[in-house]
Amino acid sequence: MHSEIKNVATESVHIKSENRLELITGLLIAIFAAVLSIAELGSGKYGKLEILTNNQKNEAYETVQSKSIKQILYESHRDFIKCLISSGTIDSNKKVSIDEYETSLNKDIIHYEKEKIEVLKGSDVVGKKNWVQKQGGELGKVIGAQEWAAKASKLEIACDTFDLAVLFLQVCLVMGAISLVIKQDNLKKIFLFVMLTLGAIGIIYGAYAFTLTHAV
Repeated sequence: MHSEIKNVATESVHIKSENRLELITGLLIAIFAAVLSIAELGSGKYGKLEILTNNQKNEAYETVQSKSIKQILYESHRDFIKCLISSGTIDSNKKVSIDEYETSLNKDIIHYEKEKIEVLKGSDVVGKKNWVQKQGGELGKVIGAQEWAAKASKLEIACDTFDLAVLFLQVCLVMGAISLVIKQDNLKKIFLFVMLTLGAIGIIYGAYAFTLTHAV
């Protein structure tokens, strides 16, 4: 009789312990699921921003190439005129107007060079005295191709970190679900520990990813 009472008491304690463990596991799953949602939002938001930034970078580099081509054309035209002058092909009485035209070409070449550098490096880098390219009708607003590239690189690292956070948190939830299904206490605790470890790593990666976005 006493043995039966003791067994019933032991079983009751075991059930209470199991219920408590399941309750803790369920709460942790809810918490990690919430963190996973936040990490996925961050990954989606900054992933889109990375795409937009890369597009801006490509457009800026295309503009630099366009300015370079125009500059080369003007330089070739100027050099051709110089050849004509040095060969005596152009009459001396037209030299004044030719010199004026050559001066105009040189000004355009310098202008394109400044535009090219500003679009490449950005208005803040080249300084106010070298502002020649307008953005939205205003000078000094150009974000350079190199600046876009640096921003895109930082966003890529941040998005990769978000992806790692999402991965660890997803696996963490799987471990939690397994822990709820298993009946053996020892295995429950093992899977709970694995869930906590993976969840903690996921939270660390997620927090680090958000710090990286502030540096962009």
